[in-house]
Amino acid sequence: MKHRRKLFKTKDIYNLPPTDDTFTKAMADNIAFHMQHCPEYTQILQYFNFSPSGLQTISDLHKIPPLPTSYLKNTTMLSTPYNKLFIKTSSSGTGGKKTLSGYDKSSAICALTMALKVMRHHKLISPRRTNYIVLGPKPDKLVQTATAKALKYFTVLAPPKKTVYAVKVQDSEYKVDINDLVTAIVKFAKEGRPVRIIGFPGYFKLFLAELADRGVKLNLHQNSKILLGGGWKTFFAEEISKEELFAMARDTLGIRRQNFKDHFSTAEHPVNYMACENNHFHIPVFSRVIIRDANSLEPVEYGTPGILNLISPILSSAPYGSILTDDIAVMHGGESCGCGIASPYIDIIGRVGLSNLKTCTQAASEFLKNL
Repeated sequence: MKHRRKLFKTKDIYNLPPTDDTFTKAMADNIAFHMQHCPEYTQILQYFNFSPSGLQTISDLHKIPPLPTSYLKNTTMLSTPYNKLFIKTSSSGTGGKKTLSGYDKSSAICALTMALKVMRHHKLISPRRTNYIVLGPKPDKLVQTATAKALKYFTVLAPPKKTVYAVKVQDSEYKVDINDLVTAIVKFAKEGRPVRIIGFPGYFKLFLAELADRGVKLNLHQNSKILLGGGWKTFFAEEISKEELFAMARDTLGIRRQNFKDHFSTAEHPVNYMACENNHFHIPVFSRVIIRDANSLEPVEYGTPGILNLISPILSSAPYGSILTDDIAVMHGGESCGCGIASPYIDIIGRVGLSNLKTCTQAASEFLKNL
């Protein structure tokens, strides 16, 4: 997959047009590879009469039949056997259903290369030892989710001195230990060392509320950062805007607005989308995004909300090159942001179940069930 290697060597990670041809060829190579190694995926493409030879220009990407994440939570499709993957992961399993996936060695190298470039661009790599509050579970033998492993990865962007996890597994159940977090953050503040708080916004709001209830108000080191990602999930009733959340954190922890970073990724599409200073997710060269009409699945124009379709050749371990999420999003031209990043950006509006949508990808699901 020489075109994938070339793509992931790109230095200017938000300058998309010069990489359009390489990206298109990388996607064609990726799909051809998976057709050789994943019979289930081949059947889907044959059902829709799709061939990688149909990808001639970047404008052809919408022709790739996208796989809905709702379908993948019921079906495992891999091009490398799960027990032979270099890194094994699963989705968070909302509703008890999980997507089994992971990385072969070449995919892992691409993911690491991409992540380092994105994090370097957003000034998140530091040589200074840092204390961490991780608002999520610690990965272990019982916790193999992509989210837990991603949170663990964020703790190596600056060498950790001490790491405290909010979520612990007890009797196969997730339990949040707020007392440990409060004790840790107070201790960290006294050390005068940078602190990084990473994890889910719902847990972060819960943490801030607990600090406020206890009358704890801190002024953390000026290089402290907050890195949030993921949705509110079980905390949906408590959801507030990111700006409100950031304001709460500034008042309670004394962290400057420019040191807040929002992050977006999925288990099926492990590309790093890091928010810019205006809190927008710009598209890096390692992916492309299509916003699709909820009924016809046809691409819509900038400024029109629709279903988020994420595309990348990053994985050779699983045929997840084109993923149809259950997120509603809108895409805008990069120039309308004002942060200086040229690539288009997406705003995630919310989430919708796809069970009631009669889409071509659902037809694929029905087709496979009858095989």
